[in-house]
Amino acid sequence: MTTRSNPPEPPSGHADPQKRVHALGLWGILANWEQFCREPWLITLLECEEHERARRSLERRVRNAKIGTFKPVADFDWQWPRSIEREAIDDALSLKFVDDGSNLVFYGSNGVGKTMLLKNIAHLAVLRGYTVRCVTASEMLAELAAQETTSSLSRRVARYVHPLLLCIDEVGYLSYDSRYADLLFEVVSRRYQAQRSIVLTTNKRFADWPQVFPNAACVVTLVDRLLHRCECVDIDADSYRFKEAREREEARARSRAAKRKQRTSKTKATPPTEKRK
Repeated sequence: MTTRSNPPEPPSGHADPQKRVHALGLWGILANWEQFCREPWLITLLECEEHERARRSLERRVRNAKIGTFKPVADFDWQWPRSIEREAIDDALSLKFVDDGSNLVFYGSNGVGKTMLLKNIAHLAVLRGYTVRCVTASEMLAELAAQETTSSLSRRVARYVHPLLLCIDEVGYLSYDSRYADLLFEVVSRRYQAQRSIVLTTNKRFADWPQVFPNAACVVTLVDRLLHRCECVDIDADSYRFKEAREREEARARSRAAKRKQRTSKTKATPPTEKRK
């Protein structure tokens, strides 16, 4: 079984300076350690280099993760869903499931916050030092299916197998042929073997996945490997986007009514112009 790599530890200003120099690969200083070890600027140099490398590493991981824009979980209306296990969400945001190499599935109808939660988890994972990749199911499968050679397909599959956390959004909104099912099975199976976590959102119960991948022989095994080490979080709610759209429309209607009332009041308050004699 492949050993999972741990996320990088943040640089520590209290670590042995010589070890810090070695970790940064400053071989010239290391080779002349006796000459530089007592220089007063050495610690400042190490701190600057560690800070800059951490910043560039974060930028690279954010760029590679392809998370996009999202609403922070702090703005989530916990009173809106009819049913949601908040403790399970809090556990997911702790990222312990990533350390354990297990999976997380958000199930619910359209607009209940599945994607928002997925992206918040992905963003936290990037900040913690994990490698992350976010993608919709349709984007990932279309990209893999477009590969014309075995070698190019293998390289593209590796892009989705390598990150410690893979976030697959919107499984179930479209149906796919058996070729696409085989590609998803390849990604899930290789991540299962490597014990690397998947966060997945779907609007379909797993019993209904044969409708998403009709005539695909691998669906049962695909679901089995996905759920073996997995927690499923069910969100029962009406569309939050529809709620927000309705609230915006009501706010516009109130604003227009107030403007009409204001114009009417001004018209009544203005005396009529006297006619010329």
